Formats: sequence, C-alpha cells, structure tokens
Amino acid sequence: MELSYWELKNWFTNVDFTIVGSGIVGLHAGLRLREKFPKAKILILEKGMLPQGASTKNAGFACFGSLSEIIEDLKTHTEEDVIQLIEKRWRGLQLLRKRLGDYAIDFKPYGGYELFLKEDENGYDECSSKLSFVNEILRPLFKTDVFAKEIDRFEFKGIHEYLVFNPFEGQIDTGNMMQALLKEAIEADILILNQQTVTSYLDTGKNVEIMLKDFTFTTNKILFATNGFANTLTNGGVKPARAQVLITEPIPDLEIKGTFHLDRGYYYFRNVGNRILLGGGRNLDFETETTTEFGNTEIIQNKLEDLLKNVILPNQKTDIAHRWSGIMGVGNSKNPIVTQLSENVYCGVRLGGMGVAIGSLIGTELADLI
Repeated sequence: MELSYWELKNWFTNVDFTIVGSGIVGLHAGLRLREKFPKAKILILEKGMLPQGASTKNAGFACFGSLSEIIEDLKTHTEEDVIQLIEKRWRGLQLLRKRLGDYAIDFKPYGGYELFLKEDENGYDECSSKLSFVNEILRPLFKTDVFAKEIDRFEFKGIHEYLVFNPFEGQIDTGNMMQALLKEAIEADILILNQQTVTSYLDTGKNVEIMLKDFTFTTNKILFATNGFANTLTNGGVKPARAQVLITEPIPDLEIKGTFHLDRGYYYFRNVGNRILLGGGRNLDFETETTTEFGNTEIIQNKLEDLLKNVILPNQKTDIAHRWSGIMGVGNSKNPIVTQLSENVYCGVRLGGMGVAIGSLIGTELADLI
C-alpha cells in the first residue's frame, strides 16, 4: 500500500493508542481514553466493513441473564462470582443508556420472560424451586424481587402454564446503538479505519509495531477488543461461539412484546416492531458452532423455524425475511478477561454472549488499565 505524506502524517504518525475492534467494547474504550487523554491520537482498526463479530449482529437484548441461566451459572461459579457478574451486566446497561440516551438506542422497557417447554419438566421444576433463592441473593443489588411467575398471556403452545417474568429487562435497536456510538467516537476526534486486519504485532517495550496486510506503523499502546476472535491472543481463554438468527416479515396485529428466553438462554426471541426475531440453538451442535466463520446451518435453522411455527406463533403463517449470524466470545468462565498482556498490550474480551449488557463497562475498564 503506497501512502502519501498526508496520509502518513494524519493517520499513522505519533499514534498514542490503537484499538483493534470497533464494536461496543472498542468504541467505549476509545471514548474513555479520550476522556482521560484529551489530546491523544486514538486510532481504531476494524477488519470488517462494519463492526464484525456480534456488535452489529446481536439480538438487542438489554438483559443480564434468565433465571435458568443464572441457576446454571451457580453450578460452575461461586455465588459471589455470579452476583458480581450480574452486577457488572446491570451497571454496563446503565452506562450504555446514560451515554447514548434511551431515545437514541430505542430502549423499550417491556420486561423479559422465560418460558419452558412441556417436555422440560426438570428445568421448570428446578427454576420454580430456586426462584425465591435467586431473588434473595439478588435483592441487595435490585432492592426488590427480580423474578416472578406469571400466567402465559401470549398464547404460546406446548409450554408450561407459567412464565418467569423479569421487569428489569428491556430491548434496544442494535443498529441505532452502534450508529450512535460511532457518531460519538467521530465527534470525539477518534480515527476509525475499516477493512484493516492486524496480521501481527510486536511489543518492543518502548512501543508496539503493528503489521497490517501491506503496511506497518508504530503506536505507543495497543488495546484488543476482538472478543470472539481472541482465541490466540488469550491462549485459548476465549472460544468463538457462532449465534444464528432469523427475523420474520411483518406480522399483522402481533401482540408479543418483550424479550423471551428458552432453555437456559440457548434460545431467545423478541418483537422488533411487528416482526419476531429468533435466535440461538448452538447447543444442538457445539462443535460446528465453535467457529469464527459466519454462516447458517440447516440443523439450527430448522429448529428455529420449528419453534417459531409450533411454539411462538402456532396456527399462524409466517414468512422469514432474513437470516444472519454473529460471533460471540465464550470460555470456561463467564468472567470477562480484562488484562495487560505485556508492557504496551492490553485486551478486553470474553463477553459471554452479554455484549450489550457488559460491553460498555468492559471497554471502560480496558481503557482504565492505562
């Protein structure tokens, strides 16, 4: 790549901070760095045309974990860890709403619901028996009960009579959120370059040499906000997890409003205006879905369509308007990785499928390592 003097001077000379990834974490890290270092040159590199991964591809759930997901987490994490994680997600949501405003992200406080298929007797019984306990451990954070049983009023089919309702949950417009964040970054004089892949980097101790496809430049510090693409960076601490999604054509007189969870959070759906967005199913084929490749598979798409037809909108003809996928970052622990890797290299990754909730906080914590 042959660059002019002007290009070298304005974009690649005296770079103080380079952030890899222009998603929720990367943009919040940049905005926090601007607050801390008003005169710094901040450059964000993004390998996609748009922020790749999950930031522009997620379902727009402003949530912090369904009851069954929290119960599942308590089996592999300490009670203290689970509470701290939920607190971070909750704080992250408040930070996101405060920074951008509810109007800009089209925040709708419809509440969240969890439903249980009739054949999931064990899951339903476990959640029923542990609901009070989970409310008790979360009360210091929310000052009231988070979860309550409600009769199904949406006319779902093949499920238990009672849903679990969470009034603290909401939904956002993912596209609006990312556009608002990008606008703030540009207004804060943060430089963003798209379709730039970091092929390698070298921390010299004094600074970091960054190698792009056909160009090398130097930065004082580099911050990785690449989440699902951070496997090598974290020595396997982050594994990619593909999430497949579909959205219907508009449905006349749609009465479903809210965010909905099923099967420990592995399936999720919501209304987007008068459409239904439905995603999940990676638990059907973990091996295939542990990938950084975007795409859809027949086994998962068929299952999503089956749920749509037989559970969510029974006896109603619906057409699929669009399908897509996103790449999340997961691992053996739900706790995010926010750490300094070497003298001048930092990362904030492994958001565990909760990027909307926790991304703003992780980006801020990443910047605060410096």
